[in-house]
Amino acid sequence: MFRRLHSLPGLLAALLITALALTGAFLAFDSVLERSRASIPAPGEVTVAALADAVQQRHAEVERIVRTPSGSIIAYYFENDLPGAELVDPNTGAAIGPHEPSNLTRSITNLHRSFLMDDAGRVAAGLGAAAMLVLCLSGAIVLAARLGGWAAILRPSRGSFAQRLHCELGRAAMAGLLLSALTGCWMSLATFGVLPDGTATEIAAPVEPSGAPRLRPGQLAALQAVDLSALRELTFPYGDDLTDSYTLTSAQGIAHIDAATGQALDFVPNGLARRVHETIVMLHTGRGVWPLALLLGLAVLTAPLLAGAGAVIWWHRRAARPRIRHNAAAQSADTILLVGSEGNSSWGFAATLHAALTRAGHRVHAAPMNALAPRYAKAQRLLILTATYGDGSAPASAGQFLQRLERATHPLPFAVLGFGDRAFPRFCGFAETVAAALQNKGWPMLLETGRIDRQSAQGFAAWGEALGAALGVPLALAHLAQRPRTRPLVLAQRVEYGAESQTPTAILRFVAPPGAGLWRRRLPRFEAGDLVGILAPGTEVPRFYSLASASADGALEICVRKQAGGLCSGFLHELPEGGRIEVFIRPNPAFRPGRGRAPVILVGAGTGIGPLAGFIRHNAGHRPMHLYWGGRHPGPDFLYGPELRACVADGRLARLNTTFSRVPGGGYVQQRLAADAAALRELLQRGGQVLVCGGRDMAGGVATAFEAILQPLGLDLATLKSEGRYLEDVY
Repeated sequence: MFRRLHSLPGLLAALLITALALTGAFLAFDSVLERSRASIPAPGEVTVAALADAVQQRHAEVERIVRTPSGSIIAYYFENDLPGAELVDPNTGAAIGPHEPSNLTRSITNLHRSFLMDDAGRVAAGLGAAAMLVLCLSGAIVLAARLGGWAAILRPSRGSFAQRLHCELGRAAMAGLLLSALTGCWMSLATFGVLPDGTATEIAAPVEPSGAPRLRPGQLAALQAVDLSALRELTFPYGDDLTDSYTLTSAQGIAHIDAATGQALDFVPNGLARRVHETIVMLHTGRGVWPLALLLGLAVLTAPLLAGAGAVIWWHRRAARPRIRHNAAAQSADTILLVGSEGNSSWGFAATLHAALTRAGHRVHAAPMNALAPRYAKAQRLLILTATYGDGSAPASAGQFLQRLERATHPLPFAVLGFGDRAFPRFCGFAETVAAALQNKGWPMLLETGRIDRQSAQGFAAWGEALGAALGVPLALAHLAQRPRTRPLVLAQRVEYGAESQTPTAILRFVAPPGAGLWRRRLPRFEAGDLVGILAPGTEVPRFYSLASASADGALEICVRKQAGGLCSGFLHELPEGGRIEVFIRPNPAFRPGRGRAPVILVGAGTGIGPLAGFIRHNAGHRPMHLYWGGRHPGPDFLYGPELRACVADGRLARLNTTFSRVPGGGYVQQRLAADAAALRELLQRGGQVLVCGGRDMAGGVATAFEAILQPLGLDLATLKSEGRYLEDVY
């Protein structure tokens, strides 16, 4: 809910907020410049009387003297019946020069306050401030949820570049944006009288001045008693009218002063409402407090960047999800189809199912699993299609489903279909978790939980037949996977290992094909740890490999072990140099070392060394990196051996820890970790981060080893994971 609340106002009010932010930043920096030019006397050095006296000695007819919030003094006067204005030195009362208001500043001020549209513009500005307030609050809640709770609000963010930029800028500017939004809302409401501004009003029956000849301003006791720092405005008596008086507006209130006696005729003090309002104005503008103005200006300058990054995130999320035609409203549908997906592939199957059910006469509403409603008015069944993330975890669009299910009050017959890979021990594990939770809640099962292996169209069609039989309608699900947009690459180099140990493994380096167009001669953008999807001939289902290189290296590098019966690994191992493959990149920003200088512990076995070697290769800053890696034999199986030794020599790798299982006295990487427990605890106490890459069995053993290592520190693996200090890329 909060993500939707955060994105919708941002999209609708992006231009409005950007205009307010840019004009507000200009005014904030303008006030800083104005304050830098102003010479401010120390409190108690100059009185209003002394300043007014110095001004009147130069001008016979002074209209008023104004002290701006930044401390500048402006005197308005008449000379030969012509109006004039000058800047005044607040220390001496001497004239600095003519006061010439900036037309640019005036225009931008009006643009910021009302978009040059009077009351309608003021309403728009108020709505913009309200939208910014909603964005700040909902953004903070979304950020906390994304990072693992309020206690983790300062942890490094993860995700794509746009996501990281959005999170980091939002976190850095949160206080300033929230302050600007809150005070902007207050001032807008005060403008229309909804909130009091506490403005002092003229008294109903003011005391009449004595009418005697006037004294010089410097002789007036009431003005001598007011320090210049408290002045807001001093209005002089009009012309030769002896019945007129001085009007002094100060930080304390409004007073009328007899020009002949120097005594206050009356005084209307500023109440609490006025003092609060002036504080709100100061907090919104920063005028008079230049460090605050500078911080506010910098904070609001992030708003256009936040809006742009947010729009990119929204667009990518929207573009990645297939459009489902004729999607019925949730409360009018007879069939609710919920989708749990990490990479959006499940949505393609959902679109096929939605179309088939719609053709059969059903009204179907498709939505992410996180959108489960407490109750559906007309629904007769619930269908769930979900992938599994990692070792039985929920995918991105289903992370809140189980919590939402607890609040659901209207049981529906359900069917769950899981998508996964039988090579993983927890094949379709999250689908099983969901089905069990629905059964425990007493919801009737419409169909046994189905499982689709590696996006099998045949398996999906068979499940569709079973679902159609349960519904009493024929249901033909002919799903065609959408082929991703790929680029051709050619094999430039192969380094082979493992022939002696019957575990053929190769490090393959691919480059753009020669002679192609400019676009195809360039590598796609990627970083070490990202994933490359490769489509082997005869299949539309990609196989993903972790990248050991970055595009800046000029080649795409992967480490591939030949699997028995493996379609893609067999194809790659038989590919000759110069042979062509079709690839696409899937960013994997959740698996890479965090920023900073804290130690990094890299753990892998077999081909899991690929991305770890890439991280080490790009460690130009010599951050402490410690590699733990396991293989079979130190000779034919030591992947990247020469390069890793070179990285130790030049400081990119602090320590190389290897273990080999097929040599006397050898062992596995988790055993090596246990043996180095004391050293690892010291690295973790220094804020160390752990990255694990490799097979699922190895990752399970490593996790068990780290649980034991962490126990004396009073920590556990769940805590490290929630802090982003234990990351896994497991296959």
